[in-house]
Amino acid sequence: MTLAVFFGCAFIAFGPAFSLFIFTIARDPLRVIILIAGAFFWLLSLLLSSLVWFIAVKASSAEDVKLQKGLLIFGVIFSVLLQEVFRFAYYRLLRKANEGLATISEDDSSTVSVKQMAYVAGLGFGIMSGAFSMINILSDSLGPGTVGIFGDSQYYFITSAFMTLAITLLHTFWGVVFFEGCENSRWWVIGVVVCLHLLVSSLSLLNPLYAGSLPPVYVVTLLMAVWAFFSSGGSLYNLTQLFTRIKTDLNTT
Repeated sequence: MTLAVFFGCAFIAFGPAFSLFIFTIARDPLRVIILIAGAFFWLLSLLLSSLVWFIAVKASSAEDVKLQKGLLIFGVIFSVLLQEVFRFAYYRLLRKANEGLATISEDDSSTVSVKQMAYVAGLGFGIMSGAFSMINILSDSLGPGTVGIFGDSQYYFITSAFMTLAITLLHTFWGVVFFEGCENSRWWVIGVVVCLHLLVSSLSLLNPLYAGSLPPVYVVTLLMAVWAFFSSGGSLYNLTQLFTRIKTDLNTT
């Protein structure tokens, strides 16, 4: 049973991201480089956040429960803000390296556009964020032990998997919208992305009400998916053409 839980949660958490990587990124070396670099930038933000967290915990009293809760909230807020700072730094780096990326590509047509870089960089952030938030949980799902034996929620693993999936997708959507805001100097867009990131991360603190955080998080995910679609150049006409083509293909088969 523990093995089934492990693979089920792993496929839920990382299946969509793995599919996006295989079908949209893996065939293009430039996109793979951008994705790996994006994951590295997220790791740098985690490293600095961990350093600040370590110093704050060592400087505080371990017996003060209220102080510990305050430190936890501070850690979440600081980590989110630092991630967004590194997202902006990565955007600046990609913009400056755009000409360099074009020179190492085989031809001009294979150059990665800013919108494509935003999608790939966001997915890199999301995959690394999901990996660090889920890897220990997946390890615990292999046992020994039984979830809920002391009255805790029996849906902890499945809820964590769906939360990781949402965070991974949200980082992708946030990357697209964030880069679009930077390109057009629409700073309020960047502010909205940061606020939504803070909101979603704060909802993850609703312990032990794990499942209660999922509905609002997925509402935000759906709204961000629509926003990212239109920010990347999508339109209702594109959707109409897509569904028309799918309907035509089904009728011909």
